[in-house]
Amino acid sequence: MNHASLRYCPDLYHYQRRETRVCMVGHVGIGGGNPVRVQSMLTSDTRDTESCVNEALELASVGCEIVRVTAQTRVIAENLQHIRDGLRAAGCDVPLVADIHFKPDAAMEAVKWVEKVRVNPGNYADKKKFAVREYTDEQYAEEVAHMEAQFAPLVQECIRLGRAMRIGTNHGSLSDRIMNRWGDTPLGMVESALEFARIARAQGFHNFLFSMKASNPKVMIEAYRLLVAKLHELGGDWNYPLHLGVTEAGDGEDGRIKSAIGIGSLLADGIGDTIRVSLTEDAVHEIPVARALVASVQAQARVDAASHIANPPPVSYDAFSYSRRASEKMQVQGVDVGGGSTVAVFTSRMKWDAVAHKLDKLGDYRPEIVVEDSGVTALDPRDEAALAAVNAAPEPRLVTIADGTPLQPVHAYRLLAARLDVRHPILLKDQFAVRPPDAEGDFTENLLTAAMNLGSLLCDGIGDAVLVQGESAPGQSLRVSYNILQAAGVRIFKTDYVACPSCGRTLFNLQNTTQKIRAATGHLKGVRIAVMGCIVNGPGEMADADFGYVGGAPGKINLYVGKTAVKFNIPEEEAVERLVDLIKEHERWVEGGAIVSEA
Repeated sequence: MNHASLRYCPDLYHYQRRETRVCMVGHVGIGGGNPVRVQSMLTSDTRDTESCVNEALELASVGCEIVRVTAQTRVIAENLQHIRDGLRAAGCDVPLVADIHFKPDAAMEAVKWVEKVRVNPGNYADKKKFAVREYTDEQYAEEVAHMEAQFAPLVQECIRLGRAMRIGTNHGSLSDRIMNRWGDTPLGMVESALEFARIARAQGFHNFLFSMKASNPKVMIEAYRLLVAKLHELGGDWNYPLHLGVTEAGDGEDGRIKSAIGIGSLLADGIGDTIRVSLTEDAVHEIPVARALVASVQAQARVDAASHIANPPPVSYDAFSYSRRASEKMQVQGVDVGGGSTVAVFTSRMKWDAVAHKLDKLGDYRPEIVVEDSGVTALDPRDEAALAAVNAAPEPRLVTIADGTPLQPVHAYRLLAARLDVRHPILLKDQFAVRPPDAEGDFTENLLTAAMNLGSLLCDGIGDAVLVQGESAPGQSLRVSYNILQAAGVRIFKTDYVACPSCGRTLFNLQNTTQKIRAATGHLKGVRIAVMGCIVNGPGEMADADFGYVGGAPGKINLYVGKTAVKFNIPEEEAVERLVDLIKEHERWVEGGAIVSEA
């Protein structure tokens, strides 16, 4: 696909928020001049009115502005009336969103009681059987017509009742029709959403917004960028707001880092009007993370407002397709840097000395290079003389941004990559200020800022090494460095988990089960395991995973290899052990450093 003419951001070196129309969700405006809205989703069973009301009240009390509730069937959707009434009786006016998959009749019931309905174009009217077939134009048109017949009545009800809608594409649940015409790609995600948007617009409905979610931050970032570029091409009245999120981000630091890479990098480019951080934890823990992400972007935007880049060059990378910057390989303290080598982890002399006595105990989180001893050239990317001197050097040089440079890190490194000869490797820093060891600081904020800045650049192929300066604790800064590399998909050094957030559809305790699976499989470096509460996003989001553990029915688990189910209806109490057996069957089990083959 030719991306040369596509533009998703008016200025890739300076913060500028994308201009959109306003989508009203009850009394809450999304887009336009409104702040970025923070939302979450209930984990309680939608049939349990009291639990849902209490959980929604708790979410609202910590700053959640919009609450989503799953509505699997028409009968379950009927209880949304009681949840809404309970909230309003408690004096809470937070808008409710019904999350719909597979069941148009559930949507038609839900729209009576909530301020917004989320539909998934991949499964609202289309079937997904992972069928491989060639669609003729006539067959394709027939399916679109069927989809329109199913979807148009909901649009008309949204108009009649004054409701909002999210057209929410998921990478893991594209329809067979879209998959066979466009592939399992960001473009397929965009085209799936645009089909529904055209139907809505034909009915005269505009109170909607889009989302393009994926569990892989690279795919998610590319899909949103492509959507914005396509909307821009379609014309000024296609300026709909966007809901941002990374699906199945997981829990703990990994879930926070993956969310910060995907959501934060887009917010930093002015894209996104409401966000949901999806963690495999109680929903109330999502809100502080989301609020901190928004605050971090706002703080960096203020840095941007005081800076200026004269005559900005075209960026050095394709914003819609990943390719690593092709620097030359050089050795730094015995470690290969650049030229496609593994992205290296730097630390400061002070931090190295602090952990030197226990390097053998740091395991996978060991520092590799001391920045003060590396010979790195630090400069301001606006300094043409300094750049010219480096570019004139006969041998490749390791280059970074000088501390104190008054630019937002993502913009500074984009500029450096554009002006520096491609042969020179680049050392990325999360920020241009070294936090002293005794400095007060919030670890979560440091983690999110580092993930947003470093992860965004790594997902665009920029960076041959990383240095975390914003977190002062030596061990924590090293752990954050490695976890960012893993989440960005550039250095897989441990088991990778794709775990969905709990919601009312979940068929087992996701948090406990995820921890059990981690305990049993956490030593399997490079193996990717998906843990899914139900079938909604299961097989598709597991396309990148090696193995999957999916709720099939209450108390029953299905196991997958890739996106193919191979074991069915396993009792939950046996399922983790059976997952281990499955990994052994496929010769991916490691014990004592050797692969154990059960074949």
